[in-house]
Amino acid sequence: MLSVFVNIERTKFVIIILSLTSITLVACATSDDQQEVSPPAETQNSVQVTDKPAGLSQFVELERSWTVISDEIDLELATPDLGVGVQRFGVVLSDKIGLIKFPIVKLTANHFPNGYDFEPDVGTSTSVLGRYYEFPFGTRGIHSTDIEFNRSGLWSVFAYIPRPNGTKAHVEVRFTVAEKAHSVTVGQKAPSSESRTLASVENIAQLTTGNLRVPALYEYSVAEALERERPLVIVFASPAFCTNAVCGPQVEVASELQEVYGEQVDFVHIDLYTNPHEIQGDLNKAQLTPILDEWGLSSQEWTFIVDSKGIVTHRFENFAPKPELIIALDQAISNG
Repeated sequence: MLSVFVNIERTKFVIIILSLTSITLVACATSDDQQEVSPPAETQNSVQVTDKPAGLSQFVELERSWTVISDEIDLELATPDLGVGVQRFGVVLSDKIGLIKFPIVKLTANHFPNGYDFEPDVGTSTSVLGRYYEFPFGTRGIHSTDIEFNRSGLWSVFAYIPRPNGTKAHVEVRFTVAEKAHSVTVGQKAPSSESRTLASVENIAQLTTGNLRVPALYEYSVAEALERERPLVIVFASPAFCTNAVCGPQVEVASELQEVYGEQVDFVHIDLYTNPHEIQGDLNKAQLTPILDEWGLSSQEWTFIVDSKGIVTHRFENFAPKPELIIALDQAISNG
């Protein structure tokens, strides 16, 4: 039976991964693939999210949804805040066996100017390769790439995923691209946020909900770091409250990168909550930082890379795996 999922910032995720047998296929569709497999017809269904944890309900989240169409493949859109321009696009793919870990998946994007009941604009069709990045511990992973959305409106991205029986399964996600992304995006000037530092609190426990507390991540505020005119990595995350399918140990990754790049790059972590030391597992007491509004953030985890001139060069919605960040950091450093 055709499965259709509409997701609106899923806030709880429990996943059991069964290890896949050694599969080294590359999921790259050719033009013949589209003839071999006919996409399933679209049906409509909606899921209302009503069990958002206390505290997170304070987020003014995007009223943005997406529809997944597939007979066999589940898909989680990791980057729903999409605007016109070149954007990082990420999806988590899985099936009834577990996580789909093909090293490369071919993704094809189409714009539908007249709605999904009509043919897409062939002039906007583009195909790119999504690379698989595994999260720490191997329990999650994401296929991500850059896609240029050259106009706003209704878009879809589809792929053909090889199956164990030799066939290919069609999976498609439909979503809306806005004229402008909700958050600060690539090419914009980073806000000079007066984020809190070790100098402004009595104890580092007041700066993060996580157990890993690395002083180097709280040495400078965003405003102070921008004045230093060095590349800058800014992580927005609340380590103790990762409540969706596409968040991960971002602060831990940032601390590892700081050890390697600390001589060239500044790192700043901003917890989502201003009172981590008071929450102690109870989000009913949580107070969101107003800095989220300054950056236009509406979901739980973000990472930005800013160049020495204060311009955002890379933007990662939800978890950004370490190899993906290394590529971006090396680019930022080489560009000065």
